[in-house]
Amino acid sequence: MDFLRPMTWADALAVKAERPEALPVQGGTDVMVEINFDVHRPGALLDLNRVRELAEWEQADGRLRVGAGVPYTRLIAELGDRLPGLAQASRTVGSPQIRNRGTVGGNLGAASPAGDTHPALLAGDAVIEVESAARGVRMIPVTDFYLGVKRNALEPDELIRAFWSAPAAGPQYFSKIGTRNAMVIAVCSFALALHPAERRVGTGVGSAAPTPRRATAAEEFLSGELDWDGRGPLAVSLSKRFGELVKEAAAPIDDVRGTADYRRHALSVMARRTLTWAWNDYRARIPGEEAS
Repeated sequence: MDFLRPMTWADALAVKAERPEALPVQGGTDVMVEINFDVHRPGALLDLNRVRELAEWEQADGRLRVGAGVPYTRLIAELGDRLPGLAQASRTVGSPQIRNRGTVGGNLGAASPAGDTHPALLAGDAVIEVESAARGVRMIPVTDFYLGVKRNALEPDELIRAFWSAPAAGPQYFSKIGTRNAMVIAVCSFALALHPAERRVGTGVGSAAPTPRRATAAEEFLSGELDWDGRGPLAVSLSKRFGELVKEAAAPIDDVRGTADYRRHALSVMARRTLTWAWNDYRARIPGEEAS
């Protein structure tokens, strides 16, 4: 196995063009586990940890551009107030040591249905910036990024450079169920984001289908039924129906972590809870504050 270690982004793209079979490593928290258990034995590893351009973030044109190499700990500390749903999801990833090394870019590259950050990226309408030496930059909406179990939309010569997301304009929440309280792969997970200026709701469902996905029917229903202007109390019937629609959006399987029926039930509970938390936050805000 060859170990390739470029120092710059341009060098990384050149290596990937020459060795498209090389497996990118950004943190290595997923890749090294698979190698250690002999699940995956690539011909070459492309270590991106020294590429400084990937460890930077900026705000441009009202959106955040976060490099694929920004670790979870920095995302939580530096962007937690602007991307609260993603920060909440990042806090559930592994141990402190894993969060110091792991990245959203690595989560996207692995494209596991159980990846913790995927639901929050979906709820927040993220866009993934990828690049190749031959064709330049390509922007992929996160809803188009996941193609199958551990399959993403990258071409063989492309690398993930960053993700783009607007700062939260309303409350965001993430919820996850595992077989224990910490350092565990999700049995299922759910993210919700309120977009008050657009009178719209975003959702993300994790570990309950071949790919992370949105609950689009639930989004459309809730967007049209919420009392965006009056900020009245959340009706129990509304919350219950939302949970049912989220449950219907899932396509889970039975496995060692949980049954399909349990995952559906858990998703309906998480949907109701995150909606209640988010709506209570929204009602408590000063009118107009979310637009400031």
